[in-house]
Amino acid sequence: MTVPERAVRHRPRQAVALRILPAFLLIALAVAGPWLAPHTIDTPVTAPYAEPGGGTPLGGDQLGRDVLTRLLAGGRELIATSLLVAVLVTGVAALLGAVGALRPAVGRIVERSADVLMLLPAVLGILLVALSWPGGGRFAVIAAAVVMGVPYAVRLVAGAAAPVAASGYVEASAVGGERLWHLVVREVLPNLRATLLALFGLRFVAAVYVVATAGFLQVGPQPPAADWALMIRENAGGIVLNPWAVLAPSIAIGLLAMSVNLAASALVPQTGRKAVTAL
Repeated sequence: MTVPERAVRHRPRQAVALRILPAFLLIALAVAGPWLAPHTIDTPVTAPYAEPGGGTPLGGDQLGRDVLTRLLAGGRELIATSLLVAVLVTGVAALLGAVGALRPAVGRIVERSADVLMLLPAVLGILLVALSWPGGGRFAVIAAAVVMGVPYAVRLVAGAAAPVAASGYVEASAVGGERLWHLVVREVLPNLRATLLALFGLRFVAAVYVVATAGFLQVGPQPPAADWALMIRENAGGIVLNPWAVLAPSIAIGLLAMSVNLAASALVPQTGRKAVTAL
């Protein structure tokens, strides 16, 4: 049973499509990038920090490798990792938040645990996981990002699920003998679609920054891998000679975060905006 959605106001489809289009195009370009790259990612084709020109539209990096090639090849892993982190964080938070709203005793334990973990800075969390899991690479980054992202997401979902759990039809289902998993999956979570979609967009953006930070700290991908965050770190010393070696991956990360957040916002129904804001 679900809450009536007569109050949901739908946006024009064209407006929604226009807000989704930038994220779709950028992700499609990042996925197809390795096949579109004009050179191999680890082969020098020009002088170190060469200016744009001569077959290298964005110039060369610190080893003379084509910046455009590494830019095209460096986004797919970042997007895939961030997407996986956002899915895991949203899924775990949805289950824990809904269970916590239906079982107050469990909810108090979950919220207190979340409060403790929220005190740990993200960068420190990444370094702790990386040091305790040498050689973990991207898996260590994913584990750290999920651990750091779930506490905030749980608090958000629990706050949104509380009024749903206290509604009459959920209480009637509980009195009628429905099991916990039925209440979570069939009664509570379907009414949190808008909140969860908005949360997914926020967690994807947060995951992009966490994964990019890990790449900048060389916790995740290692040279000579093509990675946007790693490109920024590797070429920071030559930013005066060829700014595009740093600016291009920086702009790409910023555009990715903004476009995905814009797309997620466009897909959230108007009633969902009210639910998230009320928290």
